[in-house]
Amino acid sequence: MPETLLQPDRGQPAHPIHLVTPDGVDAWLKVQPPRVRSALAAQRFTGKAGGHAVYVDDNVQAIIVAATPGPWTLARAVAALPGGTYRVNGDLGPAALGWLLGQYRFDRYRKADDTAARILLTSDAAAIDETLRIARATALVRDLVNTGAGDLGPAELEVIAEQLAQQHGATVTVTHGDALATGYPLIHAVGQAAVKERAPRLIELEWGDPAHPRIGVVGKGVVFDTGGLDIKPAAGMRLMKKDMGGAAHALALADLVMAARLPVRLHLLIPAVENAIAGNAFRPGDVLRSRLGPTVENTNTDAEGRLILADALTKAGEGKPELILDFATLTGAARVALGPDLPPLFTDDDALADDLLAAGTALDDPMWRLPLWDGYDDMLASDIADMVNAPDGGFAGAITAALFLRRFVPKGVAWAHMDVFAWRPSAKPGRPKGGDAYAVRACYAVLKQRYPC
Repeated sequence: MPETLLQPDRGQPAHPIHLVTPDGVDAWLKVQPPRVRSALAAQRFTGKAGGHAVYVDDNVQAIIVAATPGPWTLARAVAALPGGTYRVNGDLGPAALGWLLGQYRFDRYRKADDTAARILLTSDAAAIDETLRIARATALVRDLVNTGAGDLGPAELEVIAEQLAQQHGATVTVTHGDALATGYPLIHAVGQAAVKERAPRLIELEWGDPAHPRIGVVGKGVVFDTGGLDIKPAAGMRLMKKDMGGAAHALALADLVMAARLPVRLHLLIPAVENAIAGNAFRPGDVLRSRLGPTVENTNTDAEGRLILADALTKAGEGKPELILDFATLTGAARVALGPDLPPLFTDDDALADDLLAAGTALDDPMWRLPLWDGYDDMLASDIADMVNAPDGGFAGAITAALFLRRFVPKGVAWAHMDVFAWRPSAKPGRPKGGDAYAVRACYAVLKQRYPC
């Protein structure tokens, strides 16, 4: 995200933008000169939320935007404006983020957008760095999820982690090969059928003062999911490049934490695999041993995300963190229940749930809490092992997946699981169709609140 798109206001020449709430448009129009009212009427500007119009006032091109306050206030307008420098007359608030994200383009596989930059001036110079950090983190999620699986495998996720480590002074440890097979058997089992160049691994990044509170951030990194031997149909496999969306979210949140230099000891864990099909692919009916020790009867090779997360969560818990957050494109059941825009939040910690939900509402980055219903825990029972990874019947799929993960989180550790979609099926202002970040801004806000600098 170019830093030049948001600049401090030093009185530079700029086109004025008037932000007016829809119910305040009539009053605003009444005090405008007739030429302005005529120009807006000619454009059929009605003041409907999200509408905007361009007019000339005192020989300067000006813009009126009818919008409710929030991050997406300017997102629709910026996409339609020509290149240039602009200034909001009044309180900008969080709208600067939408200005930046409204100019996001994914150009890796096509000609770059040649639209001139639209620069926004702000008198709140202190907010520029933070807004740019959040915009860059969101763009990172979008870029990674939008990238084709042929160009983004476990090795490429490792490179991204290394780049963040170099940028922020962190250390990266990668476990693969025989060490993965013995130390993280579930991660190894899921990824063992991939070709050598896309071999499975556990990527760990650590940053911060060891004396500070330890937090774990875990992201599901299935770079492509065929479904394994329980193969997905074509329609179900079409978007499976996005199955590493949890890893993208975790990388973005880690970047925000390190860039803000929050007083924490950060432990980022990404189990990175390709769920491929080959003669050595793990099979339905196989009994797998976890890093924690309990055995898992594999009832569905397409329920692989929870398997790799189980070993990663176990490793995160071994560091005795006071908080673990995990992100995963885990279940279709979550989409059936809540749709693509609203990720379910699972946690047994009421205070953590309250904080995350409040932050999501305040930032227009919402979640919806679903229960870790103990009554469904027996659905994970197996006749031959300690548990199954996917119960029969399909009932409460998002809940039983979360209950499976909970078994690998140490007692007494605050933990939240976000079952994110990581994809926007249709465009909204500032949020183009394609890969997108969900709940990252809310989680970051809670971390800033709990661990202030």
